[in-house]
Amino acid sequence: MSLKIVRNDFPTVVLYLFLVTAGILMLYSVGRPPEGYNWGILEIFGSFMGKQFIWLMVSAAAWFIIHHFIDRNFWVKGSYSIYGATLLLLFLVLIFGKEINNARSWFSIAGLTFQPSELAKFGAALAMAAFLSQWSEKLNSLGAIGSGLLIMALPAVLIVLQPDPGSALVFTSFLLVMYREGLSPLILVFGLFTTTMFLLGILQPTALLAGGLLGLLLIIMALSVSRRLHWWLAGTVVVLAGSIYAYSIGIGSPVLLALFAAFGVAITYHLLWQNRRLVMLSVGALIWGVTIAFAANFTFNNVLKPHQQERIDAWLRPTGMSERGALYNITQSKLAIAAGGLSGKGLENGTITKYDYVPEQETDFIFSAVGESQGFVGSAAIILAFMALLWRISVIAERQKRTFARAYAYGVAGIIMVHMLINIGMTMGLMPVIGIPLPFLSKGGSSLLSFTIMIAVLVKIDRHRVDV
Repeated sequence: MSLKIVRNDFPTVVLYLFLVTAGILMLYSVGRPPEGYNWGILEIFGSFMGKQFIWLMVSAAAWFIIHHFIDRNFWVKGSYSIYGATLLLLFLVLIFGKEINNARSWFSIAGLTFQPSELAKFGAALAMAAFLSQWSEKLNSLGAIGSGLLIMALPAVLIVLQPDPGSALVFTSFLLVMYREGLSPLILVFGLFTTTMFLLGILQPTALLAGGLLGLLLIIMALSVSRRLHWWLAGTVVVLAGSIYAYSIGIGSPVLLALFAAFGVAITYHLLWQNRRLVMLSVGALIWGVTIAFAANFTFNNVLKPHQQERIDAWLRPTGMSERGALYNITQSKLAIAAGGLSGKGLENGTITKYDYVPEQETDFIFSAVGESQGFVGSAAIILAFMALLWRISVIAERQKRTFARAYAYGVAGIIMVHMLINIGMTMGLMPVIGIPLPFLSKGGSSLLSFTIMIAVLVKIDRHRVDV
């Protein structure tokens, strides 16, 4: 066997350095006092920028060690061990962790805090890559799919218990990796249907959703009839129109009875003459959809705390909410982004940033600082940099000869993509405020170190892509 090593992927390294540098500059802007910095050594290293710079040096040291002292095979052979170690840390933090903002998610050692959930994403990416590289067939069996989902679910459940549901949500990104390695698209459709019914279950009464889903299934069944299609469609339209009118004037139960009756007729006809498989899928979709909608409605109204309900309301139904309440963060963030205009106000001149109008701007809402200080041009540059990084990682993934390397690359891409979409979406009111940092930019040593390790290991593995 010959060993060939190629150079580091230059575009990936440049994009990483660009985003990290942008993060330091943004933290300089966010942490700047209204009267300016005094530039004393204690003040510098005590600021957001100074603390992040220290973590950047730690991250640089980790990159150096990975590239010069750790063999590539270590990550392959040690994948499950690293994954198990991160699970152990997630368990221990529930017992010995420090509680911050009502979540026990951090270890505190000598005044420094570390969040193991960030490292768990790296461990899960390695474990998923190892699992997929050992699975020689497509992911079309329940055992294979279940094993992959279990790798995602174990850290996610432990993180939810902290509770930190935002970080747990990131682990759904591994569905991208599984899809690339053979997961059926129907699984993704099922996930999309479940998510849709869950969100609608929060917004609308379960009975209304059950009626709507019944109507949709009636239309699907009508369209599948080969004979007298126009009669089936006409009957479906009449039932739906009458049901909608009855519901609009406050008649609820008869509406559902009419829909169920029509649904029963359609099922009977299909069982006798048409497609029995369609009947099974329709009944299953109805039961599952209504169950998810009911569970979402019950959870929202009876399980979630008031502040959690307000966050979801601020995202899904903000109309009528006070801008000084749950909408305050989002409103101030939007104002900061809009205030930047085309080219921004500069690092030191953003009024909203300078006077701390945006809470948690150094972490969750760092992109609003980009918008105010750098304007549309700077915001677009950051987004394009992330898009370029994701594209470059996908290029790295597709040129790998080994499944492990390809799956790991897509795992890293998925994690970065979910973080980027949710964090930037939060600052614009397009996503719920769930406390997910923007990779490389948000303040947080755990996040910066973990993402640096992910990229460093990826570049290291890619250097050996021509090994034979």
